[in-house]
Amino acid sequence: MSNDDQYGGGAGGSGYGEVGGTGQTRTRLPDSASDPYGTPPRRTPRASRGLVTVVGVVVLLIAAIAFANQSGDTPETPAAQSPPAATSTEATGTRPVDGKNGAVPKGFAHNEQGAQSAAANYAVALVSADILKPQMRRQIVRQVFVADKVSELETRLDQAYGKAFLDQAGLDANGNAAQGLTYISRTVPVGAKTAKYSDSTTTVDVWCTGAFGTAGVGSTNPVSNDWFTMTLTLRWAENDWKVESFAQKDGPAPVHTDRTASTAEEIAKAATEFGGFTYAR
Repeated sequence: MSNDDQYGGGAGGSGYGEVGGTGQTRTRLPDSASDPYGTPPRRTPRASRGLVTVVGVVVLLIAAIAFANQSGDTPETPAAQSPPAATSTEATGTRPVDGKNGAVPKGFAHNEQGAQSAAANYAVALVSADILKPQMRRQIVRQVFVADKVSELETRLDQAYGKAFLDQAGLDANGNAAQGLTYISRTVPVGAKTAKYSDSTTTVDVWCTGAFGTAGVGSTNPVSNDWFTMTLTLRWAENDWKVESFAQKDGPAPVHTDRTASTAEEIAKAATEFGGFTYAR
C-alpha cells in the first residue's frame, strides 16, 4: 500500500441549512438501550448513501446480465464455511500497479491478486465526490469501464446525477459545494475476496467503509460513516482489468462506538490534508 493523492480530490460515489447554529456535525444517539447485536431500527436514508444506491440501480441491468451468464455454474461453497487462509490479509510485497491513468491506478497484474487490487481501487474511484463532477465523471468512466460499456454508462450516470440529485446534495451543476462548505465522499476498502475467477472475467467483492456528507457551517448533511459491499465484475481488456458491471449492498456494519463526533471544521480539514492510497492485495 503506498501513499497517493486522494481520489476524491476533496471529492462517489456513495452524499445541506444551519446545524443548531454550532457548525458541528450532529451525533446520532441510540434509539433505545437494546442489545447492540439485536435487530437495530433501520436508519433514515441519507442523500449521501442514496448516491451509492443510485449507482447500484443504474447498473443493475448490466449486473443482472453478467451474473445471468454465470448462472449455469456449480454454486461455490459459502464463504462462512470456508474461512480465509491465515495469509489472506498479509502484504505480498508485490507492487500493485505500474502507473496511473489520471487519478485512477492502472496496470494491474493479470492474475487473481491483480483483479482484487483493481476492484479495490475502482471502488474508491466509483464512490468518490469526483463521480458527481461531469468532466471528472467522464474521465473515470472511460478509465475504469470496458470500452463497450462506456457510452451506456455515461448516459445513465449523467441522468442519475442530474440537476435534481445535485440540488438535493447541495451541489452546483459542476458538482461543487457552496462557498464555505466541503463535500466529502471518501471510500476505504477494508478487504476484498474473489467470488469467481478466470483469466478473462472475474467477480470481486470489496467490503468498504468511508466518510460521506457535507462539512461546514450551515450544512444540513453532516459527514457520517457508512459500511457497504461493492461487487464488481471485471473483464481483462486493453491489457488491464476493467469494470464490466458493479452493484452495491449495505454492510456488514460493526456496532458503533460512543466516540464524540468531530466538528465540521475538523472533518473538512482532515479531508483536505490526508491523501488517499493505492490499494493492493
